[in-house]
Amino acid sequence: MQKDAQGLPLTAASAEAAAAYDHSLNGFLLYRADTSQRLKAALQLDPESPMLVLLKGSFAMLASNAAFVPAAREAAALAGTLAALGTAREQAHVAALAAWAEDDMPRALAAWTGILADNPHDLLALRLHHYNAFWRGRPDMMLAAVQGVLPRWGADQPGYHNVLACQAFANEECGNYLVAEAAGRAAVGINPADLWATHAVAHVMEMQGRRGEGIAWTSGLEQHWEGGNNLTHHLWWHRALFHLERGETEQVLALYDSRFRNLESPVTQVMPDLAIDMQNAISMLFRLKLQGVDAGARWVELADKAEARIGDCQQGFTLPHWMMALASTGRFEAAERMLAALREHSRSNSAGSAATIGLYALPICEAVLRHARGDFAGAVAVMRPALGGMHALGGSHAQQDVLEQLFLDAAMQGGLTEDARMLLERVAGRHPVPPERRAGYRRAAQSILH
Repeated sequence: MQKDAQGLPLTAASAEAAAAYDHSLNGFLLYRADTSQRLKAALQLDPESPMLVLLKGSFAMLASNAAFVPAAREAAALAGTLAALGTAREQAHVAALAAWAEDDMPRALAAWTGILADNPHDLLALRLHHYNAFWRGRPDMMLAAVQGVLPRWGADQPGYHNVLACQAFANEECGNYLVAEAAGRAAVGINPADLWATHAVAHVMEMQGRRGEGIAWTSGLEQHWEGGNNLTHHLWWHRALFHLERGETEQVLALYDSRFRNLESPVTQVMPDLAIDMQNAISMLFRLKLQGVDAGARWVELADKAEARIGDCQQGFTLPHWMMALASTGRFEAAERMLAALREHSRSNSAGSAATIGLYALPICEAVLRHARGDFAGAVAVMRPALGGMHALGGSHAQQDVLEQLFLDAAMQGGLTEDARMLLERVAGRHPVPPERRAGYRRAAQSILH
């Protein structure tokens, strides 16, 4: 029996295959663009290692694309056969992947939690739990998982910075900004190429309104982003958010074209409609649109991709973004087809996402369309019941912000002062920076709160 870099038993044909597993896992943890190539080479060395097959299935699910789910199910089935004589940890990973691929997230999260209870050094279980709890609006679960394993880690253990990065982002999403920043900076101090830690500190600075410092933080570390995957785009998006808050819309569009939505980028070309990239691009253009900035033809390729993905409900938070692209290009017929697909999905017997999409993604998407058609009162009415629970769609406070701006703009344009006041008070209670100091809220706050 081989062992991985954290000392956990690993069913692998050779020490070389075990090292290839570590190399593949490290690529995933550090968001390297060559991670799939690393895994392909590892599988050539040992196509019957359960953990390598599980990585393949997990990577399919991480694409948040319904077309890749069958491949994940196949990987889970094969890994189950291969792990039958393997370790209990490997078998638990099989159960987690199988549940994930069947959209049974409570069972998947429970499986990863169980793995971590017995194997606190399992970085794959930690990161997959972290990722999936986040995309279901459960920062409390993210924090509980990392706090549970931290006492069993030491600074001299390989991969410790990955645990600190998870500690940083979980605490940021829970509003513990001092702990979050300290953990993120410590992780970057160990490994400046830890993009997740860099990202967590950028979130802290966004939440605290430290715009100049945020630009300096990301600028000072971008030399370490070479070879990174789509998370580098998200980091550039964060940089653009800082500029947006300072009213520097020309810099925002320059970053859009050259960094986080550069269609010539090899990373973009590998998967041009990846969910996080679509969220970055669409939410930024929509923010600009609400501030009266015309993004021109940039919307078209986004709307093309949105229309091609109608019916794909793999990730709930992406759905309002697809609708923003369709509505902003006047593709109302396609938008209606998308709403019909969401209604059908919400009535399905799907174990996990159907209810959440029906309760939150569907009304928000309908609000986006009504807003585009000038039915501002209708947009407010349909979205109002979803405000309190839309965090269940996932996304950070910084990402969910675009949905709150949508509601506020509809309320202001519809003359619904009390709804606008309610939204401003909600935002003021949830964000450390007062609405008067935030670009998407300033005009409404000055009009209503004073």
